[in-house]
Amino acid sequence: MTETSSDLQKYGVPFYGAGWVPYNHIKSKLASQEKIEEDKKEEKDPTPSNDDEITTPLNYVVLAGGGGEGRSGIPNAIVVSHVNFTSNSLSDQPVVKHETGSDLPYRMTVHPHGDGIICAFQQSCRLFEWKESNGNEAHKLGVKVSEKVLIQLEDVGQQLALTFNSEGSVLAVGGEDGSLRVFKWPSMKIVLNEAQAHSSVKNLDFSCDGKFLVSLGSGLCRIWDVTSSKVVASLAKGNDEVFAFCRFSQINDKNPHLYIAAVTDYGGSILTYNTTTWKRIRSSRVVREAISAFNVSSDGKFLAVGTVGGDLFIIDSANMRVQMMVKKAHLGLVTALTFSPDSRALVSASLDSSARLTPIKDKTSSGGMTWMIILMVLLAIAVYFMKEKGIIP
Repeated sequence: MTETSSDLQKYGVPFYGAGWVPYNHIKSKLASQEKIEEDKKEEKDPTPSNDDEITTPLNYVVLAGGGGEGRSGIPNAIVVSHVNFTSNSLSDQPVVKHETGSDLPYRMTVHPHGDGIICAFQQSCRLFEWKESNGNEAHKLGVKVSEKVLIQLEDVGQQLALTFNSEGSVLAVGGEDGSLRVFKWPSMKIVLNEAQAHSSVKNLDFSCDGKFLVSLGSGLCRIWDVTSSKVVASLAKGNDEVFAFCRFSQINDKNPHLYIAAVTDYGGSILTYNTTTWKRIRSSRVVREAISAFNVSSDGKFLAVGTVGGDLFIIDSANMRVQMMVKKAHLGLVTALTFSPDSRALVSASLDSSARLTPIKDKTSSGGMTWMIILMVLLAIAVYFMKEKGIIP
Protein backbone atom coordinates (compact mmCIF):
# COMPACT_ATOMS: atom_id res chain seq x y z
CA MET A 1 0.00 0.00 0.00
CA THR A 2 1.33 3.39 -1.00
CA GLU A 3 0.18 6.97 -0.83
CA THR A 4 -0.50 8.68 -4.15
CA SER A 5 -0.45 12.20 -5.53
CA SER A 6 -3.68 13.92 -6.53
CA ASP A 7 -5.15 17.32 -7.32
CA LEU A 8 -7.49 19.22 -4.96
CA GLN A 9 -9.73 22.16 -5.82
CA LYS A 10 -12.23 24.10 -3.69
CA TYR A 11 -15.39 25.51 -5.25
CA GLY A 12 -17.19 27.15 -2.31
CA VAL A 13 -20.03 24.60 -2.23
CA PRO A 14 -20.30 21.72 0.30
CA PHE A 15 -20.80 18.71 -1.96
CA TYR A 16 -23.22 15.80 -1.47
CA GLY A 17 -23.10 14.20 -4.92
CA ALA A 18 -20.75 13.67 -7.88
CA GLY A 19 -20.95 12.05 -11.28
CA TRP A 20 -18.95 11.80 -14.48
CA VAL A 21 -20.36 13.79 -17.39
CA PRO A 22 -21.07 11.66 -20.52
CA TYR A 23 -19.70 14.40 -22.75
CA ASN A 24 -19.57 12.42 -26.01
CA HIS A 25 -23.29 11.64 -25.75
CA ILE A 26 -24.08 15.23 -24.82
CA LYS A 27 -21.99 16.56 -27.71
CA SER A 28 -23.86 14.29 -30.15
CA LYS A 29 -27.24 15.45 -28.83
CA LEU A 30 -26.29 19.11 -28.99
CA ALA A 31 -24.82 18.64 -32.48
CA SER A 32 -28.05 17.00 -33.66
CA GLN A 33 -30.08 19.91 -32.32
CA GLU A 34 -27.69 22.39 -33.92
CA LYS A 35 -27.87 20.56 -37.27
CA ILE A 36 -31.65 20.78 -37.26
CA GLU A 37 -31.39 24.52 -36.68
CA GLU A 38 -28.68 24.88 -39.35
CA ASP A 39 -30.76 22.93 -41.87
CA LYS A 40 -33.58 25.38 -41.30
CA LYS A 41 -31.18 28.29 -41.83
CA GLU A 42 -29.64 26.76 -44.95
CA GLU A 43 -33.03 26.70 -46.59
CA LYS A 44 -32.88 30.49 -46.35
CA ASP A 45 -29.09 31.05 -46.60
CA PRO A 46 -27.04 28.09 -48.01
CA THR A 47 -23.65 28.90 -46.42
CA PRO A 48 -21.04 26.06 -46.00
CA SER A 49 -20.78 24.77 -42.42
CA ASN A 50 -17.62 23.75 -40.52
CA ASP A 51 -18.72 20.21 -39.54
CA ASP A 52 -15.27 18.71 -40.21
CA GLU A 53 -13.57 20.77 -37.50
CA ILE A 54 -11.34 18.59 -35.31
CA THR A 55 -11.85 19.00 -31.60
CA THR A 56 -9.93 17.68 -28.61
CA PRO A 57 -11.83 15.21 -26.39
CA LEU A 58 -13.05 16.92 -23.23
CA ASN A 59 -13.76 15.41 -19.83
CA TYR A 60 -15.95 16.82 -17.10
CA VAL A 61 -17.31 15.92 -13.67
CA VAL A 62 -20.52 17.33 -12.19
CA LEU A 63 -20.98 17.97 -8.46
CA ALA A 64 -24.00 19.12 -6.47
CA GLY A 65 -24.59 20.48 -2.98
CA GLY A 66 -24.76 23.66 -0.94
CA GLY A 67 -25.47 25.26 2.39
CA GLY A 68 -29.19 24.45 2.46
CA GLU A 69 -31.91 26.84 3.49
CA GLY A 70 -31.23 29.94 5.54
CA ARG A 71 -28.90 32.90 5.17
CA SER A 72 -25.52 31.26 5.60
CA GLY A 73 -24.24 32.84 2.39
CA ILE A 74 -23.19 29.42 1.08
CA PRO A 75 -24.87 28.85 -2.30
CA ASN A 76 -26.81 25.77 -3.36
CA ALA A 77 -25.51 24.82 -6.79
CA ILE A 78 -24.70 22.34 -9.52
CA VAL A 79 -21.01 22.68 -10.38
CA VAL A 80 -19.22 21.33 -13.45
CA SER A 81 -15.43 21.04 -13.43
CA HIS A 82 -13.12 20.28 -16.35
CA VAL A 83 -10.81 17.28 -15.96
CA ASN A 84 -7.37 17.53 -17.57
CA PHE A 85 -5.79 14.10 -17.88
CA THR A 86 -2.54 15.52 -19.25
CA SER A 87 -1.82 17.35 -16.00
CA ASN A 88 -4.10 15.12 -13.88
CA SER A 89 -5.94 18.14 -12.54
CA LEU A 90 -9.37 19.73 -12.13
CA SER A 91 -10.06 23.25 -13.36
CA ASP A 92 -9.34 25.82 -10.66
CA GLN A 93 -12.64 27.55 -11.53
CA PRO A 94 -15.94 25.81 -12.36
CA VAL A 95 -16.89 25.55 -16.01
CA VAL A 96 -20.50 25.82 -14.84
CA LYS A 97 -21.96 26.98 -11.54
CA HIS A 98 -25.74 26.81 -11.75
CA GLU A 99 -27.26 28.05 -8.50
CA THR A 100 -30.56 26.52 -7.32
CA GLY A 101 -31.72 29.28 -4.98
CA SER A 102 -32.77 28.15 -1.50
CA ASP A 103 -33.17 24.52 -2.64
CA LEU A 104 -30.36 22.14 -1.70
CA PRO A 105 -29.57 19.40 -4.27
CA TYR A 106 -29.01 16.74 -1.62
CA ARG A 107 -28.73 13.79 -4.01
CA MET A 108 -28.17 13.52 -7.76
CA THR A 109 -27.83 11.08 -10.63
CA VAL A 110 -26.47 11.64 -14.14
CA HIS A 111 -28.22 10.07 -17.14
CA PRO A 112 -25.58 7.86 -18.81
CA HIS A 113 -26.52 8.89 -22.37
CA GLY A 114 -26.76 12.63 -21.88
CA ASP A 115 -30.41 13.27 -21.01
CA GLY A 116 -29.38 15.42 -18.06
CA ILE A 117 -29.09 15.40 -14.27
CA ILE A 118 -31.84 14.62 -11.77
CA CYS A 119 -31.43 16.30 -8.38
CA ALA A 120 -33.36 15.44 -5.23
CA PHE A 121 -34.42 18.49 -3.24
CA GLN A 122 -36.24 18.55 0.09
CA GLN A 123 -39.70 17.92 -1.32
CA SER A 124 -39.32 17.13 -5.04
CA CYS A 125 -36.93 15.96 -7.74
CA ARG A 126 -36.00 18.17 -10.66
CA LEU A 127 -34.45 17.51 -14.08
CA PHE A 128 -31.62 19.68 -15.39
CA GLU A 129 -30.53 19.48 -19.00
CA TRP A 130 -27.23 20.14 -20.73
CA LYS A 131 -26.97 23.10 -23.05
CA GLU A 132 -24.39 24.71 -25.29
CA SER A 133 -22.89 27.75 -23.63
CA ASN A 134 -21.11 30.64 -25.32
CA GLY A 135 -19.73 32.06 -22.08
CA ASN A 136 -16.42 30.20 -22.28
CA GLU A 137 -14.33 29.86 -25.44
CA ALA A 138 -12.76 26.55 -24.42
CA HIS A 139 -15.78 24.95 -22.76
CA LYS A 140 -19.17 25.18 -24.44
CA LEU A 141 -21.05 23.15 -21.83
CA GLY A 142 -23.87 24.61 -19.74
CA VAL A 143 -26.73 23.50 -17.47
CA LYS A 144 -30.35 24.64 -17.48
CA VAL A 145 -33.59 23.71 -15.72
CA SER A 146 -35.56 21.38 -17.98
CA GLU A 147 -39.00 22.30 -19.22
CA LYS A 148 -39.94 18.70 -18.47
CA VAL A 149 -41.48 18.51 -14.98
CA LEU A 150 -41.15 15.16 -13.18
CA ILE A 151 -44.75 15.16 -11.96
CA GLN A 152 -44.39 11.67 -10.46
CA LEU A 153 -41.62 13.00 -8.19
CA GLU A 154 -43.32 16.22 -7.10
CA ASP A 155 -44.11 16.60 -3.38
CA VAL A 156 -42.77 13.14 -2.50
CA GLY A 157 -40.47 14.28 0.31
CA GLN A 158 -36.69 13.93 0.52
CA GLN A 159 -35.28 11.21 -1.72
CA LEU A 160 -31.99 9.73 -0.51
CA ALA A 161 -31.06 7.56 -3.49
CA LEU A 162 -31.40 8.00 -7.26
CA THR A 163 -29.88 5.90 -10.04
CA PHE A 164 -30.31 4.98 -13.70
CA ASN A 165 -29.55 1.58 -15.15
CA SER A 166 -26.55 1.41 -17.50
CA GLU A 167 -28.71 1.91 -20.58
CA GLY A 168 -30.49 4.91 -19.09
CA SER A 169 -33.88 3.29 -19.77
CA VAL A 170 -34.94 2.79 -16.12
CA LEU A 171 -34.80 5.19 -13.15
CA ALA A 172 -34.98 4.08 -9.51
CA VAL A 173 -35.67 6.49 -6.64
CA GLY A 174 -35.64 5.73 -2.90
CA GLY A 175 -37.07 7.97 -0.21
CA GLU A 176 -36.31 8.93 3.35
CA ASP A 177 -39.78 7.56 4.17
CA GLY A 178 -38.79 4.09 2.92
CA SER A 179 -40.61 4.27 -0.42
CA LEU A 180 -39.11 2.77 -3.57
CA ARG A 181 -40.22 3.89 -7.01
CA VAL A 182 -38.96 2.57 -10.36
CA PHE A 183 -39.84 4.26 -13.65
CA LYS A 184 -39.26 3.67 -17.34
CA TRP A 185 -37.26 6.52 -18.84
CA PRO A 186 -38.07 8.94 -20.40
CA SER A 187 -41.80 8.13 -20.26
CA MET A 188 -41.78 8.03 -16.41
CA LYS A 189 -44.23 5.12 -16.54
CA ILE A 190 -44.25 3.49 -13.12
CA VAL A 191 -42.76 -0.01 -13.00
CA LEU A 192 -42.54 -0.53 -9.23
CA ASN A 193 -44.11 1.43 -6.39
CA GLU A 194 -43.35 0.02 -2.94
CA ALA A 195 -44.43 2.30 -0.09
CA GLN A 196 -42.42 0.52 2.63
CA ALA A 197 -39.44 -1.13 0.96
CA HIS A 198 -37.35 -0.15 4.02
CA SER A 199 -37.71 2.09 7.02
CA SER A 200 -35.54 4.44 4.94
CA VAL A 201 -33.89 3.79 1.56
CA LYS A 202 -30.20 4.68 1.83
CA ASN A 203 -28.75 3.40 -1.45
CA LEU A 204 -29.73 1.85 -4.80
CA ASP A 205 -27.93 0.20 -7.70
CA PHE A 206 -28.80 -1.76 -10.85
CA SER A 207 -26.94 -4.86 -11.98
CA CYS A 208 -24.93 -4.29 -15.16
CA ASP A 209 -27.44 -6.25 -17.26
CA GLY A 210 -30.31 -4.29 -15.71
CA LYS A 211 -32.13 -7.42 -14.50
CA PHE A 212 -31.79 -6.69 -10.79
CA LEU A 213 -32.08 -3.67 -8.53
CA VAL A 214 -30.57 -3.67 -5.05
CA SER A 215 -32.11 -1.44 -2.38
CA LEU A 216 -30.46 -0.83 0.96
CA GLY A 217 -31.72 0.06 4.41
CA SER A 218 -29.67 0.16 7.61
CA GLY A 219 -30.35 -3.45 8.52
CA LEU A 220 -31.65 -5.11 5.36
CA CYS A 221 -30.70 -5.29 1.71
CA ARG A 222 -33.33 -6.39 -0.84
CA ILE A 223 -32.77 -7.66 -4.38
CA TRP A 224 -35.60 -6.91 -6.81
CA ASP A 225 -36.30 -8.52 -10.18
CA VAL A 226 -36.93 -5.44 -12.33
CA THR A 227 -39.19 -7.26 -14.81
CA SER A 228 -41.49 -8.91 -12.26
CA SER A 229 -41.09 -6.21 -9.55
CA LYS A 230 -40.69 -9.02 -7.01
CA VAL A 231 -38.10 -9.47 -4.24
CA VAL A 232 -35.84 -12.40 -5.11
CA ALA A 233 -33.56 -12.18 -2.06
CA SER A 234 -33.20 -10.40 1.27
CA LEU A 235 -29.75 -10.01 2.80
CA ALA A 236 -29.60 -9.39 6.54
CA LYS A 237 -26.79 -7.63 8.37
CA GLY A 238 -24.58 -9.25 11.00
CA ASN A 239 -24.83 -8.40 14.70
CA ASP A 240 -22.34 -5.54 14.63
CA GLU A 241 -22.96 -4.39 11.04
CA VAL A 242 -24.79 -1.33 9.70
CA PHE A 243 -25.29 -1.42 5.94
CA ALA A 244 -24.18 1.83 4.29
CA PHE A 245 -23.78 1.39 0.50
CA CYS A 246 -24.43 -1.21 -2.19
CA ARG A 247 -22.88 -1.69 -5.64
CA PHE A 248 -22.98 -4.45 -8.23
CA SER A 249 -19.71 -5.38 -9.90
CA GLN A 250 -19.72 -3.47 -13.16
CA ILE A 251 -17.99 -6.08 -15.29
CA ASN A 252 -20.41 -8.27 -17.21
CA ASP A 253 -18.52 -11.54 -16.68
CA LYS A 254 -19.62 -15.00 -15.57
CA ASN A 255 -19.21 -14.22 -11.88
CA PRO A 256 -20.47 -10.72 -11.11
CA HIS A 257 -20.57 -9.78 -7.44
CA LEU A 258 -22.65 -7.58 -5.20
CA TYR A 259 -20.68 -5.46 -2.74
CA ILE A 260 -22.11 -3.97 0.43
CA ALA A 261 -20.06 -1.45 2.38
CA ALA A 262 -20.84 -1.79 6.08
CA VAL A 263 -19.89 0.07 9.22
CA THR A 264 -18.87 -2.18 12.12
CA ASP A 265 -17.55 -1.79 15.66
CA TYR A 266 -14.04 -2.22 14.25
CA GLY A 267 -14.22 0.14 11.27
CA GLY A 268 -15.41 -0.27 7.68
CA SER A 269 -15.90 -3.60 5.93
CA ILE A 270 -16.86 -4.69 2.42
CA LEU A 271 -19.17 -7.68 2.16
CA THR A 272 -19.11 -9.69 -1.08
CA TYR A 273 -22.13 -11.68 -2.32
CA ASN A 274 -22.64 -14.22 -5.10
CA THR A 275 -25.29 -12.88 -7.52
CA THR A 276 -26.74 -16.30 -8.30
CA THR A 277 -27.19 -17.78 -4.84
CA TRP A 278 -27.14 -14.40 -3.04
CA LYS A 279 -24.92 -16.00 -0.40
CA ARG A 280 -22.17 -14.02 1.32
CA ILE A 281 -18.76 -15.03 -0.05
CA ARG A 282 -16.55 -13.04 2.30
CA SER A 283 -16.35 -10.12 4.67
CA SER A 284 -13.25 -7.93 4.44
CA ARG A 285 -12.33 -5.24 6.92
CA VAL A 286 -10.64 -2.57 4.81
CA VAL A 287 -10.47 0.61 6.91
CA ARG A 288 -10.39 1.52 10.60
CA GLU A 289 -12.86 4.42 10.32
CA ALA A 290 -16.49 4.44 9.29
CA ILE A 291 -17.15 4.41 5.54
CA SER A 292 -18.93 7.56 4.30
CA ALA A 293 -18.71 6.98 0.52
CA PHE A 294 -18.28 3.95 -1.74
CA ASN A 295 -18.12 3.08 -5.44
CA VAL A 296 -16.90 0.48 -7.96
CA SER A 297 -14.86 1.19 -11.11
CA SER A 298 -16.45 0.52 -14.48
CA ASP A 299 -14.00 -2.30 -15.25
CA GLY A 300 -14.69 -3.91 -11.87
CA LYS A 301 -11.02 -3.95 -10.83
CA PHE A 302 -11.19 -1.33 -8.11
CA LEU A 303 -13.35 -0.35 -5.16
CA ALA A 304 -13.14 3.17 -3.75
CA VAL A 305 -13.81 3.98 -0.11
CA GLY A 306 -14.04 7.40 1.52
CA THR A 307 -14.11 7.79 5.30
CA VAL A 308 -15.60 10.17 7.84
CA GLY A 309 -12.06 11.36 8.59
CA GLY A 310 -11.51 12.46 4.99
CA ASP A 311 -9.23 9.59 3.94
CA LEU A 312 -9.45 7.94 0.52
CA PHE A 313 -8.69 4.30 -0.26
CA ILE A 314 -8.58 2.43 -3.56
CA ILE A 315 -8.91 -1.32 -3.12
CA ASP A 316 -8.08 -4.20 -5.45
CA SER A 317 -11.36 -6.13 -5.83
CA ALA A 318 -9.52 -9.40 -6.51
CA ASN A 319 -7.85 -9.66 -3.10
CA MET A 320 -9.52 -6.82 -1.11
CA ARG A 321 -6.15 -5.27 -0.32
CA VAL A 322 -5.67 -1.51 -0.19
CA GLN A 323 -3.69 -0.60 -3.29
CA MET A 324 -3.59 3.19 -2.97
CA MET A 325 -4.48 5.71 -0.33
CA VAL A 326 -4.66 9.45 0.20
CA LYS A 327 -4.50 10.40 3.86
CA LYS A 328 -6.61 13.46 4.69
CA ALA A 329 -7.70 13.74 1.06
CA HIS A 330 -10.37 16.12 2.38
CA LEU A 331 -10.70 18.08 5.61
CA GLY A 332 -14.31 16.97 5.98
CA LEU A 333 -15.95 13.58 5.50
CA VAL A 334 -15.97 12.20 1.97
CA THR A 335 -19.53 12.38 0.58
CA ALA A 336 -19.25 11.11 -2.99
CA LEU A 337 -16.95 9.10 -5.26
CA THR A 338 -17.10 8.67 -9.03
CA PHE A 339 -14.73 6.76 -11.32
CA SER A 340 -13.95 7.92 -14.84
CA PRO A 341 -15.55 5.68 -17.51
CA ASP A 342 -12.12 4.21 -18.38
CA SER A 343 -11.34 3.57 -14.68
CA ARG A 344 -8.08 5.53 -14.81
CA ALA A 345 -9.11 8.23 -12.34
CA LEU A 346 -11.35 8.84 -9.36
CA VAL A 347 -13.03 12.08 -8.33
CA SER A 348 -13.96 12.45 -4.66
CA ALA A 349 -16.08 15.20 -3.10
CA SER A 350 -16.56 16.45 0.44
CA LEU A 351 -18.56 18.69 2.73
CA ASP A 352 -15.45 20.88 2.97
CA SER A 353 -16.39 22.22 -0.51
CA SER A 354 -13.52 20.40 -2.19
CA ALA A 355 -13.21 17.97 -5.09
CA ARG A 356 -10.11 15.86 -5.70
CA LEU A 357 -8.88 14.04 -8.79
CA THR A 358 -6.82 10.93 -8.03
CA PRO A 359 -5.10 9.06 -10.90
CA ILE A 360 -5.26 5.29 -10.48
CA LYS A 361 -2.14 3.23 -11.02
CA ASP A 362 -2.90 -0.37 -11.94
CA LYS A 363 -0.20 -2.22 -10.04
CA THR A 364 -1.42 -5.61 -11.21
CA SER A 365 0.39 -5.32 -14.54
CA SER A 366 3.39 -3.47 -13.11
CA GLY A 367 3.67 -6.05 -10.33
CA GLY A 368 3.78 -8.82 -12.92
CA MET A 369 6.54 -6.98 -14.80
CA THR A 370 8.53 -6.57 -11.56
CA TRP A 371 8.46 -10.31 -10.88
CA MET A 372 9.51 -11.01 -14.47
CA ILE A 373 12.55 -8.74 -14.08
CA ILE A 374 13.48 -10.42 -10.77
CA LEU A 375 13.25 -13.88 -12.37
CA MET A 376 15.40 -12.78 -15.31
CA VAL A 377 18.07 -11.42 -12.95
CA LEU A 378 18.04 -14.65 -10.89
CA LEU A 379 18.31 -16.68 -14.08
CA ALA A 380 21.30 -14.61 -15.26
CA ILE A 381 23.03 -15.09 -11.88
CA ALA A 382 22.42 -18.85 -12.02
CA VAL A 383 23.84 -19.09 -15.56
CA TYR A 384 26.93 -17.10 -14.46
CA PHE A 385 27.73 -19.46 -11.55
CA MET A 386 27.09 -22.54 -13.69
CA LYS A 387 29.61 -21.25 -16.24
CA GLU A 388 32.13 -20.49 -13.45
CA LYS A 389 31.93 -24.07 -12.21
CA GLY A 390 32.08 -25.55 -15.71
CA ILE A 391 28.62 -27.04 -15.53
CA ILE A 392 27.73 -25.37 -18.83
CA PRO A 393 30.18 -24.16 -21.51
